[in-house]
Amino acid sequence: MKANVGGIDRIVRIGAGAVLIGLAATGTVGWWGWLGAVPLATGLMGWCPPYAIFGFSTCAVKH
Repeated sequence: MKANVGGIDRIVRIGAGAVLIGLAATGTVGWWGWLGAVPLATGLMGWCPPYAIFGFSTCAVKH
């Protein structure tokens, strides 16, 4: 798995994922808030399956 998620993209994914999970944990939003685990995981790993499928990358360094 080559990294395909760049710096700003990673920060946004991690932040959005954490916020959604936090809102779900506090009951502010419904069950769908737990879907925040997906952007959180892809941000932490630096790899996004749909990006890989479509040949897209926001990573500045080409691996």
